[in-house]
Amino acid sequence: MTIQIENAGIAVTPVQRNVWQAIGRGLACACPACGKGRIYDMFLKVNPTCGVCGRELHHHRADDAPPYFTMFVVGHIIIAGVLAVERAFAPATWVHMVLWLPMTVILSLVLLPPIKGALIGLQWALRMHGFGGGTDPANPEPIPTASSNERGK
Repeated sequence: MTIQIENAGIAVTPVQRNVWQAIGRGLACACPACGKGRIYDMFLKVNPTCGVCGRELHHHRADDAPPYFTMFVVGHIIIAGVLAVERAFAPATWVHMVLWLPMTVILSLVLLPPIKGALIGLQWALRMHGFGGGTDPANPEPIPTASSNERGK
């Protein structure tokens, strides 16, 4: 990937970002760039900038992916546990409810921030959604059409 600097004619190749390191830092809920600053201000509210290195973090677009990945992981853990306990002990239904409903809620709340952090780290490493320093290709400038130009005349 080469970035052209306007009016200077200089081509700059950006530094390669380590994807696995950024994902690991995100899993630790740390800034994907420096690994020292906190990525969250509150439970899932991302800091607009890193408090240590000043890197902008507001570009992220995690949207619905973290809850989906969290449900995927928690579902596999809970279903495996339910099946193992049922096969080994065959307890009453109320025992399953007492065990697995709170476990589902707790696991979901514990895993959601690191999973969201990992996705933000991945976006930063791959220079997605404005993390590359340029404009966001997901929100291109509207191109004026002939019909809109004719209306202005």
